[in-house]
Amino acid sequence: MGNDIQQTADTIRTLRAEVPLSARLHVWLKATGPDAPGTMAFVLAGEKIGQVEVGNSEEYVFRTFVSSSTGMLECVYDTKTTAVSVAYFFNAAEVVDQGITVMHTSQANAPAPVPDGYHFRPPFGWMNDPNGFGRFGGRPHLFYQHYSHGLRWNTMHWGHAISTDYIHWHHMPIFLFPSEDLMARPDRRGGAFSGSAIPLENEPGIRVFFTEQVIEREPETQIQLTATSHNIITASHAEVILAHRPTGLGLTLDFRDPYVVKGPDGLWKMVLGSLSQKGGVILLYETDDPAAAGGWRFVGTLLLEERFGTAVIECPCLLPLDGPAGNPETRWGLIYGLMNSLEKKTGRKNLTIVAVGHFDGVRFLPEFEQELDFATDNYAFQAFIDEGTAVGIGWLANWADVSHTIDFPTAMTLPRNLLLRDDEVLTPPVAAVGDLRAGSLDDGRFLAGEVVTLGNGAAEIVLELAGPGSPFELAFDHPSVALSVVLDAEGLSIRYAPAATGGVKVAPRYIANGARPSSLRIFLDVGSIEVFADGGRWAGTKRIEGFEPLRSVRIASGTPSIRAAEIHALKLRPAV
Repeated sequence: MGNDIQQTADTIRTLRAEVPLSARLHVWLKATGPDAPGTMAFVLAGEKIGQVEVGNSEEYVFRTFVSSSTGMLECVYDTKTTAVSVAYFFNAAEVVDQGITVMHTSQANAPAPVPDGYHFRPPFGWMNDPNGFGRFGGRPHLFYQHYSHGLRWNTMHWGHAISTDYIHWHHMPIFLFPSEDLMARPDRRGGAFSGSAIPLENEPGIRVFFTEQVIEREPETQIQLTATSHNIITASHAEVILAHRPTGLGLTLDFRDPYVVKGPDGLWKMVLGSLSQKGGVILLYETDDPAAAGGWRFVGTLLLEERFGTAVIECPCLLPLDGPAGNPETRWGLIYGLMNSLEKKTGRKNLTIVAVGHFDGVRFLPEFEQELDFATDNYAFQAFIDEGTAVGIGWLANWADVSHTIDFPTAMTLPRNLLLRDDEVLTPPVAAVGDLRAGSLDDGRFLAGEVVTLGNGAAEIVLELAGPGSPFELAFDHPSVALSVVLDAEGLSIRYAPAATGGVKVAPRYIANGARPSSLRIFLDVGSIEVFADGGRWAGTKRIEGFEPLRSVRIASGTPSIRAAEIHALKLRPAV
């Protein structure tokens, strides 16, 4: 099982794995040049049982093969003519419970070297926005924007994973593929962009909604499609449901990220993000079709965001927060990302807002709003109601830091609940994070002002303060960044700067202005820090560049402000 590559000749490579009955192999390969095809032969028990072939030398091409019996499967190819990006196998009857087994990844798309990390990461390749987040068939499912063959954004597919508790995940086959034309070249022309999923009516399976982008398509670069899946392994052929933006609103070509939810009037509603001459907009559609398969009509503009100028609204999400959708007293949350936004006072970019108010199926009347995350590396957040409680997850990154020329492997945030407390939204981590605790890292040295080492860097720090807003500073030791968590008269902040700057404070300033918490939970992992204050009333998520763990922590100032402290080692144990 797992990676098993052996060289049997100078250029011949063999991938070997013990496969179950009716194993389905998914492999991506390409020709190394135009003169000969790329080929892979399949050998079981010494007998050749099949072969696949591709002629494309620009981009890896997907091929599938089914083994008719159990045994040691050998996948043989010649590196002179053939390059292989990904190979995995699964049994269709067991994959929901067991996931896929990865046989091979290349150096260009290898998974992040974080074996002890507890945040969700893809098994290979690039990942960004969460999509189709929901509970289907009794289990949480996470789909996500994905490119298999490198660690940079490119032609978008949907990856897929399944969990039982939002913390333990197993990887599923690639779920949604863009058109064959878009997959033919690694030219970033588009693909299957972000969207959502709902259960099928009166039968097992799901319906997904997503944006297809084709850069050179006229007059619409982005249109909306839907597809179904009865086995939750592969999607059907996608059909267009919205071929054009609404007219008369002065919209740019931005028209994307459909999120579908049952409205208070019992109709399916769809929210999409765009940009007008006045600012970012959220568009509302609805349909009378109980299956949501078609008949979508434009209702109007649900929200106009004028404060940030050219900020495109992305990944809108609309859901009831404190009661059933049909109750007129229920307050709804409208969550949206602001691509290209800039908060001038702090220099923070690409903010995410959650507005809370009443939704009657046509109009959203906001009562209050707040930032979802003051450190802004919780982007493209998507949530749904799971057994009466909202749960959501975001991309642990920010487009302000992404480059098309630098490998950028990323993770998802810790999953969070969304809770209403009066006129505040709390986003604490889901309860299952408590199962990560694997022993104490502190024997009293921390409150004495001494340095506490963090082992592999996976840790949780729990603080109880002497009073609301009691000032302190925690200083972390990391080989390449200066990092601290500070509570002072201005508010709660994560101070982050590359070590090359000498650790000086540089823009942006990741701060929750005016925050005066009494308690904090701080989650550390390779590549990230997540701060939850007062049960998630203030949340700050910051990606840490590279794969070096945080080495230690100490109280740099304000020891009397901290009444009690715990530091727990965290470990992702096998799921039970």
